[in-house]
This record gives sequence, C-alpha cells and structure tokens, in this order.
Amino acid sequence: MSAFVNNPRELTRFLRFIGVGLIGAMVDFGVMNLLTHNLEFPIVLAGSISFSAAVISNFLWNRYWTYPDSRSKPVSAQLAQFGLVSLVGLAIRIPLLAVLEPLFEAFFTLLPLDLPSTLVVPFANNSDLAVAVVVVMFWNFFINRFWTYSDIEK
Repeated sequence: MSAFVNNPRELTRFLRFIGVGLIGAMVDFGVMNLLTHNLEFPIVLAGSISFSAAVISNFLWNRYWTYPDSRSKPVSAQLAQFGLVSLVGLAIRIPLLAVLEPLFEAFFTLLPLDLPSTLVVPFANNSDLAVAVVVVMFWNFFINRFWTYSDIEK
C-alpha cells in the first residue's frame, strides 16, 4: 500500500477508484433499498441485483476516468476481466450478507434505543451491506489494478 501512497499517479488512481466506488455504492444502496423495502425482494437476491448494477457503473467509470491510459486491451477483454473479478467479489459479498444480516438485526434489537421493528431491519440491512461493500472494494481495487488494468504505467 505504501507504494501507492508514495507514487502520486497511483495515489490519484486509488482516490479516483474510491470516488468511483462511492458512486457504485450509491447505485448499490439505492437499488438494494428499492428492491428490499419497496418491492420486498429477499436480501440475497436484492444484493445480487444491486451488486450487478454497481459493477456496470464501476466498470464504465473506471475504464474512462480512473484508468483512461489503459487502452492496449480491448474493452471486451477488460470488461470480461472486470466481470470475473466482480463475480469473485460477489462470491465474497453474498455469504457476508447472509451471515451479517442476523447479527446486525440482533445488535440493533439489543440497543437501548427502543427502535421500532420497522427501523431495525433497514438499519441491519444497510449495516451488513456497508461491511460487504468495503471488503469487496479492497479486493476489487488490488486485483483490477494488477490484472485488468495491468497495461498502464506505474
């Protein structure tokens, strides 16, 4: 990680990647909340759909803003690599959601805040999603930087 912090070009890419991730997180959280709270989708299905929407957004932003100098690989090859990295990220994310949801629901139920049950589930769902997003973000950055966008100058 220090190699990124000490290299202005890499630090800029990392900061842009985080910015792209924030946009992706907004897409992810927005779609997740729409599906779970308005359409009553199960959390794992909603999480899979919201993750896919965020991946598409992230690929486009990363391709054209974070790594605009990555042009020796065809877009289709990079999309395939990015998609594969994202699928592994999904394989990390879904078990995290499934395991963390009941833990966060129990946690928010035990808090002395006297939260109505209609607020406990949304707080729990968003908390487990936040943890999963952060874990997957680090996976995605490092693997994409060294594999998907390996053709850029360091």
